[in-house]
Amino acid sequence: MITKEQIQNFIDTAHKAGKQNLMLCSSGNLSWRIEDDLALVTGTGSWLPEIKEENISVCRISDGKILEGPKPSIESSFHLGVLRNRKNVNAVLHFQSPFATTISCLKDKPTDFNVTAEIPIYLGREIPVVPYCRPGSPELAKAVTEALTAHDSVLLSKHGQVVCGKNLADVFQKAMFFEMACSIIVRSGKGNYLTLTDEEITDLYKHFG
Repeated sequence: MITKEQIQNFIDTAHKAGKQNLMLCSSGNLSWRIEDDLALVTGTGSWLPEIKEENISVCRISDGKILEGPKPSIESSFHLGVLRNRKNVNAVLHFQSPFATTISCLKDKPTDFNVTAEIPIYLGREIPVVPYCRPGSPELAKAVTEALTAHDSVLLSKHGQVVCGKNLADVFQKAMFFEMACSIIVRSGKGNYLTLTDEEITDLYKHFG
């Protein structure tokens, strides 16, 4: 049974992401595992900054079957794929924030995003990049699902970003730190920025896990 509190928590997270400029209009989508085989997914074409209860789809994770509500986002295949593959992941957020999306469109993308301690701690030492695939395509769903098997964040070339985490607050935080790192990289100019060394990252993991 889905509670009003769960619906409101989902809506609040979507609105908060919109207020922080993580996406414009219908450019983002969100999913949240509420039971082992049940997830809330934003409906296709819905605007996260303005989403309402009627824009939320209830889907079975194991086979993608719609149990209630509208047709889910065209990106629901990778949302449900990630939730299927990783039992420790309960939320997935796809967004297109200004600086991170700028990075995704660069010819020469950075290979190291570890400009502050928050990046390796919350996003991971490496952020993989997947080549451009048409939004909503099986190829994109496969690429994102595979990339997030061993990572919590991925950059989609000429498209956007996806993060996954243990809950809604976790993916919101990861998205914000992803955008922060990319803003530092873009604003610093071509390669004119420092990143943490391997030794510094190892030390962070030693103290913070």
